[in-house]
Amino acid sequence: MTKNFKRIAIIFLLLLPCIAQSQNSFLVKPYLQVGYEANASSLALLWHTSDTTSKWEVEVASNENWIKSNNYSVNHVNVKNVNPFSVYHANLTNLESGKVFKYRVLQDNKIVFASEANAPKSASQSYSFVAIGDIGAEKLDQKKLANIAYSLNPDLVAVPGDIVYDNGLVSEYTKKFWPIYNADIADSNGAPLMRKIPFIAAVGNHDADNNDLDRYPDALAYYYFWAQPLNGPRVADFSNAYPTFKSNETNKNAFLTAAGKAYPVMNHFSYDYGNAHWLVIDADTYVDWTNKELLDWVKQDLQNASNATWRFVMYHHPGFNSSREHFEQQQMRLLSPVFEAGKVDIVFNGHVHNYQRSYPLTFVPDRKGTLLVGGKDNKSLRGRVVNGKWTLDKTFDGVKNKKPKGVIYIVTGAGGADLYNPEQTNDPDSWQKFTAKFFSTAHSLSFVQVNGKNLKLQQITSEEKVVDSFEIVK
Repeated sequence: MTKNFKRIAIIFLLLLPCIAQSQNSFLVKPYLQVGYEANASSLALLWHTSDTTSKWEVEVASNENWIKSNNYSVNHVNVKNVNPFSVYHANLTNLESGKVFKYRVLQDNKIVFASEANAPKSASQSYSFVAIGDIGAEKLDQKKLANIAYSLNPDLVAVPGDIVYDNGLVSEYTKKFWPIYNADIADSNGAPLMRKIPFIAAVGNHDADNNDLDRYPDALAYYYFWAQPLNGPRVADFSNAYPTFKSNETNKNAFLTAAGKAYPVMNHFSYDYGNAHWLVIDADTYVDWTNKELLDWVKQDLQNASNATWRFVMYHHPGFNSSREHFEQQQMRLLSPVFEAGKVDIVFNGHVHNYQRSYPLTFVPDRKGTLLVGGKDNKSLRGRVVNGKWTLDKTFDGVKNKKPKGVIYIVTGAGGADLYNPEQTNDPDSWQKFTAKFFSTAHSLSFVQVNGKNLKLQQITSEEKVVDSFEIVK
């Protein structure tokens, strides 16, 4: 065998995995989630395929010893407007905290996909995360921010709602989400974030408000594509806590089959990562946050997190917002006393397409607030106006004074959709008294680094400029 032939043979062998990967039947290549039963030593791996005959397997290695994961399930999606496909869920277990591990997916005993990722961090390890909302709009700055997030190499990405625009459809994920956050390479079109970094997400109005499955049979795709803890509240009145939908019997059965056990409880959940406790809830207008069962569940969840160093809450509609857009939707202010009693540090919101940071605050709401009804039919529930009294800690600056007295509310909804009220950025007279920072002239993300009892947040634009920064020390 000549040297040139040997060289060609070696190159061919090296390329075999790539050749196999290019010939598989993935509709969406594997991506990581925290899983239905999230814990510190496991992650969920999902992928989508139209293949109905292949044998699929997953193997995991922390060193070079590959261990087969036989714990997987599959949900079949057969709804109108899209071709039938299957969503596979594999559990990656016994991961060593904070260590890099490798995984690969086999189709009929052939390796068709391989990647590496970081195992979840333990309570004693430092970690970082990106918070970025209102993202799936297929915009240039959305793609830039995906690359910035990838370069920051966070351990977790948190999305406070509006995952895709405008109707939460399977087809919108196909065009506006997967190519950007689960790309094969990092370039101007997106980055390979999701195959290396798990995402968590709250439900936004664009994810769950479109509930007419006869008009849009592939709506409510959130329940097909996300694997998040199923530890949400069980309440007597379902419609006060979760989205309902309307459809004929055929479309109803197709949706319920595809959603599996994710519908409806995945709208509210809690999750521990590192030394932090995350409470993720649904803030949409169909949820009645005067409901005692819901409030009791939130209270108990935060009470159970007493061992966590940090407590983060994430939901879509901000209660404290200085933007003229969505200003009237204040229903989440009702939970402020619960958050304060539960020692919440930071609340992350989206919905308003800009960046805002409140002073550390406490808030006493007046009664239950005034319901607002509007829309073309004058019947659509817009939210609640909730007046009350707030107390602001204006001595906290996050530089010299790093010990806030109260909850800090962050709006980080400038992840890709068109920006709201850029004219207010340099007009502090237009801000509410509780607002410390307001930035809406560029898209941005929140980058948070946690090291024990120290936390640092930076707001980074799509042009890689830091427009806000603060630290908290406990």
